[in-house]
Amino acid sequence: MNKSQLVDLISKKTKRTKIDTENILDATIDIIQNTVAKGEEVKLVGFGTFGQCTRKPRAGRNPKTGSTLEIPGSTVPKFRPGKEFKDCLK
Repeated sequence: MNKSQLVDLISKKTKRTKIDTENILDATIDIIQNTVAKGEEVKLVGFGTFGQCTRKPRAGRNPKTGSTLEIPGSTVPKFRPGKEFKDCLK
């Protein structure tokens, strides 16, 4: 499912226009991204938690040459699904 399909389904379910629905979805995504970028978590009970995770620097290997190289540490987004979300997949 892509964004436009999601907007269509949400607008049908909420009986709102597609423009309003897309604006709300864009605002929601923007708020989640900005909050996680500040180092805070966004918890949606039953759905999951958005946060960030810090990866440590590590040694890697170039698959073409076989030489080792240092992969720098980084901060990446993380999503942990909630119990209800996990249970609906069983």
